[in-house]
Amino acid sequence: MPLSNRRTLTQYLIEQRRRFPGASGALNALVLDVALATKAIARAVSFGELGDPMSAQLIDASKSHAPVVNVQGEVQKALDVVSNEIFLRTTEWAGHLAGMGSEEMESPYQVPAQYRRGGYLLVFDPLDGSSNIDVNVSVGSIFSILRAPQEVIDSGRDVTEADFLQPGTAQVAAGYAIYGPATMLVLTVGDGVVGFTLDHNLGEFKLTHPDIRVPADTQEFAINSSNSRFWESPVKRYVDECLAGKTGPRGKDFNMRWIASLVAEAHRILMRGGVFMYPRDTKDPSKPGRLRLLYEANPIGFVMEQAGGRASTGREPVLAVPPAGLHQRIGLVFGSKNEVERIERYHAEAEAGTDKPYVSPLFNERSLYRPEARV
Repeated sequence: MPLSNRRTLTQYLIEQRRRFPGASGALNALVLDVALATKAIARAVSFGELGDPMSAQLIDASKSHAPVVNVQGEVQKALDVVSNEIFLRTTEWAGHLAGMGSEEMESPYQVPAQYRRGGYLLVFDPLDGSSNIDVNVSVGSIFSILRAPQEVIDSGRDVTEADFLQPGTAQVAAGYAIYGPATMLVLTVGDGVVGFTLDHNLGEFKLTHPDIRVPADTQEFAINSSNSRFWESPVKRYVDECLAGKTGPRGKDFNMRWIASLVAEAHRILMRGGVFMYPRDTKDPSKPGRLRLLYEANPIGFVMEQAGGRASTGREPVLAVPPAGLHQRIGLVFGSKNEVERIERYHAEAEAGTDKPYVSPLFNERSLYRPEARV
């Protein structure tokens, strides 16, 4: 389709709103504010080591005393601070939000008193994969939009953590921006998944991927194999079978990928299929997983399910998990439907004691030939 004929994000949202004649338009406006934030972050990221003068101003004008380590216990880069400030300043003023939650902030963010409060909650990871910035690998922003509880809307009180503890099925919209060779915004408002590419000449997101679908089958998986010694038996079983290739029980060869950027992993799967695994393991028994439920697992899970894929903890649909905290961690498996369901089945069989892990006819676990296989 010629670029001049492509719909903008604004046009797409107007078309979606027409499905609901009584809609106020507040959700559309909020999504556009989020899109504006991602444009600003894309600009800041693109400067790299050159540094963005506007970013320096944001740090000076906001939290110059920001901690070196954030609430997650992770080292906070300057662009993490900048991206968080961009999200706050771009969305707080328009009257659509009752409050926000961010990976970079321990407590919910209250809309300043001088601004009108609205009926939605926004949770976000302002710069996912920021550890990859130094090596120029794609990073991104993830967001989820929820309805504020009616009691919050009626009373106008400050939001509390409990107000955000809604299951993923309650999301009104979700998506991510990816800052790579091109800047893209991938979005669902509960009617499939669409992708927009930023036209730098116009400063507009243009619809380039009108109906993104995740293939049900795949020959590609992504997992951090350095954690293999901590994996639970169903995950080991699944990976071993993939690695066995054509001679194994799957009867086909698999490719393995690992980018260490959730947005980049999700985007690859949306574009060509695959399965991503960051499962619960025994590395740190105090943490039931690595990824955060509200602003990582739920929005990515919503996008995947709307695109025909599946998102799971390995044991249950991730969107059905009742949140217990703003920064709750969880195991996450998502991607091509048939592969995710296979992994869920392996967990169920392991818990029932009926699993039968694949055993190579040639190799022991340490990759030595089995005695009976020697010639």
